[in-house]
Amino acid sequence: MRSDQPDAETKAARPLPPGRLLETALYVQDMAAARRFYESIIGLQPLLASPIFCALGIGPGVLLLFLRGGSAEPARTPGGTIPGHDAEGRQHIAFQVPGEALRSWEDWLTGRDIAIEGRVSWPRGGHSIFLRDPDGHLIEFATPGLWPNR
Repeated sequence: MRSDQPDAETKAARPLPPGRLLETALYVQDMAAARRFYESIIGLQPLLASPIFCALGIGPGVLLLFLRGGSAEPARTPGGTIPGHDAEGRQHIAFQVPGEALRSWEDWLTGRDIAIEGRVSWPRGGHSIFLRDPDGHLIEFATPGLWPNR
């Protein structure tokens, strides 16, 4: 059966795939340290913040920071309930930057004593640098050419 055909049980065709990733989340031990890093070093702007949560604007999307364990239980809002969620361990996110900006980012980060842990030149022509945030999450800065559609 083709994936765009109705499912035998529901008789509904699958909708079009999402157009973009709206938000992604990282779970942090120290919200103040995480906010300093993402606001002062990376340059993201806070959209909404509390002691256990911060939403940071990035292009058309949002990076959510949650205090580890602070969102494990469902959250009741005036509009409904957000199911509980949480994560442990080191996670990975990548920020896309223009090709000509990658060297400036590397200089900016190393000038603030943030070690560049790795560099990759990708087969499609993109380049990446890798570093860690205060919680040890792997942060990547990547130029276009990493993925076929980006």
